[in-house]
Amino acid sequence: MVSSGTGMRIVVTGATGNVGTSVVRLLSEDPEVASVLGLARRIPDWSPPKTDWAAVDLASEQSDLVERFTDADAVVHLAWAFQPTHDPAATWRTNVLGGMRVFEAVAAAGVPALVHASSVGAYSPGPKDRAVDESWPTHGWPDAAYCREKAYLERALDTFERDHPQTRVVRMRPAFLFKWESASEQRRIFGGRFLPGPLARPELLPFLPDIPGLRVQALHTDDAANAYRLAVHSDARGAFNLAAEPPVDAQVLGEMLGARPVRLPRTAARSAIAAAWGLHLLPASPHLFDAVLRLPLMDCTRARAELGWRPERTATEVLEEFLQGLQQGGGARTEPLRGRKVG
Repeated sequence: MVSSGTGMRIVVTGATGNVGTSVVRLLSEDPEVASVLGLARRIPDWSPPKTDWAAVDLASEQSDLVERFTDADAVVHLAWAFQPTHDPAATWRTNVLGGMRVFEAVAAAGVPALVHASSVGAYSPGPKDRAVDESWPTHGWPDAAYCREKAYLERALDTFERDHPQTRVVRMRPAFLFKWESASEQRRIFGGRFLPGPLARPELLPFLPDIPGLRVQALHTDDAANAYRLAVHSDARGAFNLAAEPPVDAQVLGEMLGARPVRLPRTAARSAIAAAWGLHLLPASPHLFDAVLRLPLMDCTRARAELGWRPERTATEVLEEFLQGLQQGGGARTEPLRGRKVG
């Protein structure tokens, strides 16, 4: 895979977001990587070593991806739009049609490797009391646009691999990803622009809602980025689950925050979310809430065995860092990650 004796050339789509900034930073520090080309809709005020930028909108048919991918040793496809949840056709254009443009351009440019950001959200509903491996079905939760789009791209990659067996395809399926720098962005995406970050203080949470089925996994974004870096260098193919221990539920959060879990019926929680979403007060949709309650827990044995990957932070450490970011207006020098405190 290594380019003519000078190191690897890697192209990263969605290079200015939560995952993209971590992947670009790790690759720019990698002595085996000669250059990184970051693609994003807006070029950032950030200049890591060995990194160039290009403004590309994957929703546009005029994105010149083949030219950008020519002579690349690998394309890491991370670009994703979470909003607007009230306009699923818009996210479909960027996420699904844009993703398929990336796949087609990888083939046209003859790129040897494609590392694609799938998600735990691609999985069909599964168990919360045991972990599943990468063979679990990836049909998503059809009512949630995020899951529907991630699952559709899994099927698109099935066809791509059949038609282009010479291209090594890796599908990363990470848990929920957090870091200090992503706090402001994720507050805006899921909580809204006007949700005060300083409210994320343990002393203001006398109790935590304990909702049946709300047991998920988390991972530090930098740990996920290291898995992408390892995949670029390896000969691995196929899917890899990525998550840290322990699984997060109301009990774990209660112990972390010193708050008492209080059982809340699923229907009551969903009704509140649906009402706020319907009034455009909350960006996160009730359909995504439904999906989260059904996501399986993931077994990450394959990533450890084949990539030599290990998360450096526990899930509780990840969430503690993220909460600090919410309180402090954590961000970075890119448009998606710009930091801001509200309130």
